[in-house]
Amino acid sequence: MGADKARADAEGCDVAIIGGGPAGLMAAEAACAAGARVAVFERMASPGRKFLLAGKGGLNLTHAEALDRFHARFDQTRLRALVDDFPPQAIRDWAAALGIPTVTGSSMRVFPQDYKSAPLLRRWLARLKRQGVALYVRHRWCGGLNPAQIEFATPAGQRIVHARAMVLALGGASWPRLGSDGAWVTAALAEGVPVAPLLASNCGVEVPWSEFLRTRHAGAPLKSIVAWVEGGTPRKGEGVVTEHGLEGGLVYALGAELRAGLARCSPTVLYVDLAPDFAQERLAEALARPRGKRSLASHLKRQAGLAGLKVALLHECLPREALSDPARLAAGIKALPVTVTGTRPVAEAISTAGGIRLEGLDEGLMLKTHPGVFCAGEMLDWDAPTGGYLLSACLATGRWAGRHAASWRT
Repeated sequence: MGADKARADAEGCDVAIIGGGPAGLMAAEAACAAGARVAVFERMASPGRKFLLAGKGGLNLTHAEALDRFHARFDQTRLRALVDDFPPQAIRDWAAALGIPTVTGSSMRVFPQDYKSAPLLRRWLARLKRQGVALYVRHRWCGGLNPAQIEFATPAGQRIVHARAMVLALGGASWPRLGSDGAWVTAALAEGVPVAPLLASNCGVEVPWSEFLRTRHAGAPLKSIVAWVEGGTPRKGEGVVTEHGLEGGLVYALGAELRAGLARCSPTVLYVDLAPDFAQERLAEALARPRGKRSLASHLKRQAGLAGLKVALLHECLPREALSDPARLAAGIKALPVTVTGTRPVAEAISTAGGIRLEGLDEGLMLKTHPGVFCAGEMLDWDAPTGGYLLSACLATGRWAGRHAASWRT
């Protein structure tokens, strides 16, 4: 496409989508399907960079659990109507229409059959192009919230784009090298948009391990455990000990509760049941049996099935005198107190909580203070664990915002 033609197409669009991640691309698709002329503007050299990175571990598109459980994964009930408008089965049908069949894993997570993101993104972009959606890369939005006068910085200099409506799909602040750096927050606040602070979500937590534990066990998996924050619901899953603390699916699922606990009192305590299949009384009886000349590690393995990392954690987190008291040791195994001093930096997080407050948006996800400006994706103030929920909500909010943007008339 020549430079003059590109400029004419962009300046004549009905809906300008700012951000080429999954929310932005879905907004473009929905707006185009509603009959709008659509242009997508992406700051990076290519769209969908975080989407592609997610696919390196197997692209988790959505989740196949019942909808009532699916709804409960989100911290904002207002997302329910949007998710119901584009539920998990609709996402699977959408992928199938792109020629990408999906499979359900043992954990009910849904993936492309080849577990890759690149083929899906290529086909999606190709279809958008066939539908007439224009894509412009290396266009950095300069912060204005007037659809009729949208300013971009490009390698060729300043560019002004005129549109009837615009959709902001700028992401959160995690993985900034892939494009989502949260820089939009300053511009939004300057325009009077209500924004909750961006916080690290689905990220590791910091634990002040001893040098011994860091050296010997960093990178080791912590399997078949249950964990909870005081007053919270115990969850079963797995984690990983890291040099800085803990991470993994179970830690991510408890992220909101850990953040709340840290806000109340830092450090806070994460309780871990190292032997969820054993009752505490049974453990205490087993550990009270004479061990003779066997070491404590051998005794724990024989009587409680604990070894390696789990034994090291008992030494790490319990006082020495508790290790020689069967009742106290059993209590520690069932509720090991792990001191959490903070979360890892936002730049390391899988996603961010916080963003544009939902009360500042109307039912169509349009800013109440800025007519014609719609918002979607991770830049909205909602949170969810990994497991397909993040991408599902990004796609659903993008679709919702794009459709409403297309119907907007000044």
